[in-house]
Amino acid sequence: MAMPKIPIGEGAETLVNWIDDNFGMALDIFSDMTDYMISGLNDVLLLFPPILFTLIIGIAAYFIGKKDLKLAIGSVVGLLLIDNMGLWELSMETISLVLSSAFLALLVAIPLGIISAKNEWAFHVIKPILDLMQTMPSFVYLIPAVIFFGLGNVPGLVATIVFAMPPAIRLTNLGIRQVPKELTEVADAFGSTPLQKLVKVELPTALPSIMAGVNQCIMLSLSMVVIAAMIGARGLGYQVLIGIQRVDIGQGFEAGLGIVIIAVILDRFTQHLTPK
Repeated sequence: MAMPKIPIGEGAETLVNWIDDNFGMALDIFSDMTDYMISGLNDVLLLFPPILFTLIIGIAAYFIGKKDLKLAIGSVVGLLLIDNMGLWELSMETISLVLSSAFLALLVAIPLGIISAKNEWAFHVIKPILDLMQTMPSFVYLIPAVIFFGLGNVPGLVATIVFAMPPAIRLTNLGIRQVPKELTEVADAFGSTPLQKLVKVELPTALPSIMAGVNQCIMLSLSMVVIAAMIGARGLGYQVLIGIQRVDIGQGFEAGLGIVIIAVILDRFTQHLTPK
C-alpha cells in the first residue's frame, strides 16, 4: 500500500492565501512605502547630471580608497562608459533597487545575527530557515511576492531581500561569536551592561565580519536584478531580459556590462570601508 502524499504544496498555498487575505492592508502599506523609497532614491540620483555624479563618485572613491588613484579612475571610466552606452537612467534605477533592498535586508539581518549569537535557542531556530532561504531556488519565492505585491519593483525588492539576507545574518553571528572571551570578561569586570558590552566591545571587534556580510548582501542584491526583472522590476536587469527575449546579443551584453561595472564599484567601496 502506497504511503499517502504529504500535502506540503497545498499547505504552502494555503498559508500564502491566508497571509494575503488577513494582512492585505499591511502588505499594501509596506508596498507603498518601499515603492516610495525606491522611486525617491532614484529621483535623488537623477537630480545630478551624469558628469557631476561621476565626478562626485570619483572623488569619493579617491578618499574612501585612501587616495587610491586606480579606484577613482576606474570608477570614473566605468560610469562614463555606462553613460556612453545610453544606460544612465536604467543604471540609476538598478542602483536604487539594489541599495533599497540591501538597506532593508541589513536592517533585519544584523539584529537577527546579533540575536542568534547571543541566544543558542534562537540560533538553532534561525539556522534551518537560513538554509532554506539560501538553497530554495529564487524563482520559487517570486510566486508569493507577486501574489502579495503584484508586478513591479516591490516584489523584486522582497525577493531580493530574501535572497541577500542570509550571508549578513551568518557573518554577523560569526563575528560576534569570535569576539575574544578576554575582552568580554574585561567588560564584565568593569560593570558594563549587556548593551554597553555589545556596542563598545563586541560590535567594534566584529565589524570586519559584519562588513563582509554587508558586502555579500549588496553583491547578492545585484545578482538578483535580472530575476527580479521577470516580475516587473525595472533597470538594467529588464534590459538583459529584453535582450534574452529578442536574442539581441548587443543589448544584453551592454546591460550586463553595466551591471558588472556597478557591482565592481560597490564591491570596492565596501571593501575599503571594512576595517583591516
